Amino acid sequence: MAEGGLGAHIRHEIEWESEAFYDEAALDEELRRVFDICHGCRRCFNLCDSFPRLFDMIDDSESGELDSVTSDQFKPVEEACTLCDMCFMTKCPYVPPHEFNLDFPHLMLRYRAVNRKNGEADFTAGQLAEMDRNGKLIRPIAGLANWGSKKDNKLTRPLMEKVAGIDAKAELPTFAGKTLMMRAKASEKSGALAPAADGKAKGRKAALFATCNGNYNNPQMGEAALKVLARQGVTAKPVYPGCCGMPFLEQADMERVAEQAKKVSADLRPLVDEGWDIVTLIASCGLMMKFEWPLIVPDNEDVIALSKAVRDIDEYIVDIAKKEGLVDGMKPLDGGVAVHLACHARAQNMGAKAVELLKFIPDAKVTPVERCAGHGGTFGVLKSTHDVAMKVGKTAARNISKADAGHVVSECPLALKHLMQEMDELGLIDESKPKPVSAHPIELIARAYGL
Repeated sequence: MAEGGLGAHIRHEIEWESEAFYDEAALDEELRRVFDICHGCRRCFNLCDSFPRLFDMIDDSESGELDSVTSDQFKPVEEACTLCDMCFMTKCPYVPPHEFNLDFPHLMLRYRAVNRKNGEADFTAGQLAEMDRNGKLIRPIAGLANWGSKKDNKLTRPLMEKVAGIDAKAELPTFAGKTLMMRAKASEKSGALAPAADGKAKGRKAALFATCNGNYNNPQMGEAALKVLARQGVTAKPVYPGCCGMPFLEQADMERVAEQAKKVSADLRPLVDEGWDIVTLIASCGLMMKFEWPLIVPDNEDVIALSKAVRDIDEYIVDIAKKEGLVDGMKPLDGGVAVHLACHARAQNMGAKAVELLKFIPDAKVTPVERCAGHGGTFGVLKSTHDVAMKVGKTAARNISKADAGHVVSECPLALKHLMQEMDELGLIDESKPKPVSAHPIELIARAYGL
C-alpha cells in the first residue's frame, strides 16, 4: 500500500503467548527498526513525552543517528507511553497495512511485557491495578479512605508518597459508600428505571457495563445513564462481572488481561445471545472490549461475539437519536460545554460521539478539545510520572479554559479529574465566576431532562 493511503488501519494479534514475543534480541531489533523510522518522520512530536525523549536521545547522540544510541537508553521512551493509541490512530502514516508495519503502542506493550517477565514490574502500579479487590475492600470505609486520599491531607499524603510512591500532589479518585450495582437495585424497586411509556426506543434492551470506576468511584455516571436510557423507552439494567482489564494492560500483565476478557465475556455472552446491547460507561472499557480483547484472545468465541455487541454510552444514545429519535423534554443548561475527547474514545475511530450527543441539548454551545489529558491510569498519580502527566495535559487544560464554559466533560473520569487539577494549578479557573461543573457527558443529558 502506498504511503499516505486512505485505507482503514488494521492491527495484528498480540502474540503474547509465543516465546518469540519475549525474545530480547528480536525485540531490540524491532525497537531499532521502528525508532529509526520514527526519527526520520517526527509527525508525532507533540503527542506525548515518549517521542520528544526519543528524538532528543538520538539528536544528542554522537552521530545524531540511532546507530550511536545504546539499547539501555530506550527505557525512558517506554516509561512515557500511556498506551493512549493516538500515534497509531491519528498521526502515523506507517501503520498496517503499510509495509513498514508500525504499531508503536503495542511495541511499547511488548517492551513492557519483556521487562515484566524479567521481574521489573512496578509494585505500586500493580496494586492500584487491582480495581475490583480495592473497590470491595474500600467501599465499607469509603469516608475514611476519601479523607486519607485528599490532596490537602498533610498527615496521610506525604506518607503515601514516601511509602507507596503515590505523588502527594496528585488528585486521587474518591470511593462511593454504595456502588452503582447497589444503587440500581434500590432504583429498580422504586420503579425509577422502568422504560418510559412514550419512549421512542421501546424494544431495545441495554445491559450497562458499570465499569470499575463507574461502580466503585463514580456511580452517579451509571445512574444518569440508566435514567436517560429508561426515558428513551429502553429496558436497561446494570451488569458488572468484573474489570475490563485495562489497568492490567497498562502494566503489560497479559495473563490477567486475558483472564478478565474470558471471565467477563463468558458472563455477558448469554445477554448478547438474548438480544441485549452491551453499553459501556467509559471509553477505555469500550476500547478494550471492542478492539484489544480480540487481539489478545482471538480464538475465544465469547470475546468475539461481545466485541460486536458493545457500544459506548454516548455512541449508543446518538444511535437512538438517529434511528428512533430522542424523547422531547431537554431544557438548556446555563453556560457552554467544553468536551475533552478522551484518547480511548478517539482510538475507537467512531467519531466525536460526545460532541454529537451534547449538541442535542437545546442552545448548547459545545467546544471540543482534542488533546491528551496526560493522565493515563496510574501514570498521573505515581511520583515517577505525575509531573510528566501534568506537562502533557497543559495544552488540553488551556484549550478548555479558552472555551470559557460552565461545564467541562470527558468520557474518561480520570482524565477529567486530572484536567480540573491542571486548570486549578495553572490558574485557569476564573475565580470571579462559578467553578465549571465537571461531569460525564451522559450526566449533562440527564440534567437537561431534569432526571
